[in-house]
Amino acid sequence: MRVALLVNKDNVERYTPPGTIPADWELFHLGNDSPPDVDKLIATNAEAVLVDPILPFTAAMIKGLPQLKLIHSQGVAYNLIDLEAARKAGVYVCNCAGVNAPAVAEQAILLMLALLRRFGEYEKMVYAARQIEAKNACFKNGLTELASCHVGIIGLGATGRELAKRLQAFGCKVSYYSRREVPGCGLPRIPLDEIYRQCDIISLHVPVTAETTGMINDAAFNKMKRGAILINTARGELVDQEALCRALMDGRLGGAGLDTLSPEPVRPDNPVINLPEEVRHKVALSPHIAGITAESFRRSSAVIWDNMKRVSTGQRPLNIVNGL
Repeated sequence: MRVALLVNKDNVERYTPPGTIPADWELFHLGNDSPPDVDKLIATNAEAVLVDPILPFTAAMIKGLPQLKLIHSQGVAYNLIDLEAARKAGVYVCNCAGVNAPAVAEQAILLMLALLRRFGEYEKMVYAARQIEAKNACFKNGLTELASCHVGIIGLGATGRELAKRLQAFGCKVSYYSRREVPGCGLPRIPLDEIYRQCDIISLHVPVTAETTGMINDAAFNKMKRGAILINTARGELVDQEALCRALMDGRLGGAGLDTLSPEPVRPDNPVINLPEEVRHKVALSPHIAGITAESFRRSSAVIWDNMKRVSTGQRPLNIVNGL
């Protein structure tokens, strides 16, 4: 089978166990530059493609690969793959659902703690030999423990459930919102407006769809408890970033912990990274690395190559996301 790899080559080689890939398969390492080199991709005449989730995979690419049977996201996200074009061409689109859930849940906790403890701001003060000033500020305005927070999880899929387990270990009150009840989760499901109204911390764990794109906007921020913290380790497209900056600057939002912005790669004109200096302490940023752990890569590698082998032998793959 001919497989085109639009991902980091070192990553594939490091986390694919020896002997996993059949010796007669032909691999084409094209890298994960954005945008992809379409001509090089089409020249592979690939039957399967592995693609970095932040790279677009278009109808033109699908049309240019007449032997294509499978497009596989290297991660969980697949919103940049043209699902309808793939479906019409009879090409499976699959993802690695759930493989990075524990890692992303840990990152969400990290961002919560960083904001509650004002970690970035006070770290800079210590580096500037202003340790006592920082400490006295904490004596005056005591820091908040995570255990005292009511955390609302929007989207109780694999990552949301992993996060809930960790939050409960901290002693948090945890509620969730999803379109459907999650049986046996042991958590109260409350309306979305009540998540906004009640919760001290709101954490996003939903995919990007027409319904969820820009769901956290001015209207949502206006419904939130004043001083609430927003955590986004899902996708940047969920949040209206101009609205986010307005909410931070006028004090409606107490903080934002963001592992992802939109678009990616982040551009110099992104409003979040251009916030005024006096507001930046309210934001904790990480470079979309929540799911990038060795353990996640090992789990995703197993899913990817199992699905590739299934398709190569005419079997139906797992984790199909385009309705075939």
